Amino acid sequence: MTTQTMNKPQKTASIAALMTALMMAVFAFQLNASMLSPALTTMEKELHTTSSAIALTQTVFFTAAALFSLFLPRLADIIGRKKTLMGMLTLTALGCVLSALAPNVTVLMIARILQGVAGPIVPMTLIMLHARVTDETRYAKLMAILTAVNGGIGGVDAILGGWLAGTFGFRSIFWVMAAVGVLAVALIAIFAEETTAEETPAMDWLGVILLVVAVGGVYLSFNEMQKLASANWALAFGLLILGIVAFVGFWFAEKTRKAPMIPTHYLKQRRTWGLLLTTLLTMTGVFAIMNGVVPALAQDGKFGAGIDTTVVSLVTLTPYALVGLAFGPVAGILASRFGYHKVLRFGLIVSFVTSLFGIYVSHKPSVWALVVMCVIMGISYAGTANIMLNGLGIVLSPADNTGYLPGLNAGAFNLGAGLSYVVLYAVMNGVAASSGQTSGYSASMIAGAVLLVLAFVCSFLIPRVEDADK
Repeated sequence: MTTQTMNKPQKTASIAALMTALMMAVFAFQLNASMLSPALTTMEKELHTTSSAIALTQTVFFTAAALFSLFLPRLADIIGRKKTLMGMLTLTALGCVLSALAPNVTVLMIARILQGVAGPIVPMTLIMLHARVTDETRYAKLMAILTAVNGGIGGVDAILGGWLAGTFGFRSIFWVMAAVGVLAVALIAIFAEETTAEETPAMDWLGVILLVVAVGGVYLSFNEMQKLASANWALAFGLLILGIVAFVGFWFAEKTRKAPMIPTHYLKQRRTWGLLLTTLLTMTGVFAIMNGVVPALAQDGKFGAGIDTTVVSLVTLTPYALVGLAFGPVAGILASRFGYHKVLRFGLIVSFVTSLFGIYVSHKPSVWALVVMCVIMGISYAGTANIMLNGLGIVLSPADNTGYLPGLNAGAFNLGAGLSYVVLYAVMNGVAASSGQTSGYSASMIAGAVLLVLAFVCSFLIPRVEDADK
């Protein structure tokens, strides 16, 4: 993947300075994604609304983040990545200010949509880094550092969010987010160079609209399905059909456009569907296990470990995030030596074994067993597989359209997260109803392991970088 530098006379900033700027941009997104989790109850009380309304503001943010991820990287290819990233960060910061000043949940909802513009910041920073660091060995190491933060800032973000909400109210969290966003804009302005893709045609807005409707329909369908017993299944299937129809329209529209957003010959290549399928299956197999099933098992007083709600994150999500953050750079070094594909498969194999260990944890729940499971999954998924999947989305992208694959890959991550709750919770609840809750927990672990085996098999469909155009 090569790029054009638009301002060649500009003095080149050091890689360390660029990394600092890009890291701050990633922080700006990650805080928006995770810092509010412990403050949802406080938000409900201070805005005098319901828990379902506050939960909807979260859904709105993640949906917006998924949809903006589809086309902003491609737009950046055309009009300039530095310019686009600065615009994204500025809008995100404005959304944070609006959230901090929100008089009611409706305004908060609008503000969270605005904050969703930050959705593709991680792939954007990886593309900008790759434009600056052309040595693949060095890039793999630096890419891993940036991507590791995407798994959560060691759990500190959530802990800080809880403290701010309890001490100063939920609005203080948004002011902190806004400050980080402003700082990120300043650093990007100073230390980043402007680059574009090799070819910069006009943006295909018809393709954008159809693709956003397609992915949005499927994403919202999965979001409705994950409610299971309380789901509006007519709405869920209606949205799913809308998504399928919109994608068919997208496919035929792209075949007739002079400068399509995504040429259909790229969609047919293994670098596209092989990577997206692997990402989708990996996320479906892991996400709900680590973010839903394991915390539920930890808190279950009758069939689980009975850990208090106030400290359950310290036993589960914090070790998972901390170890993932620490191991990310190690995974980057391994990738530079052995290649992305081998390191990805290592991560998938260890994640599979960890899911099988989850069967034991389901039958013999204890604090130590849960911590061991979360630590190992932090290494294998958050610190390895997640980083390799993001990295492959960058290095496999063609020079004339560097943004399409990272954008679609971000969509696959988000779809996999939603589908994970649908599939794994359906298995867990179905088995629990007939065989007991312990069997339900075990069944979800087995289902996750099966999906990870499928992801491992699909990883062999992802071509090597030198064969990506075949």
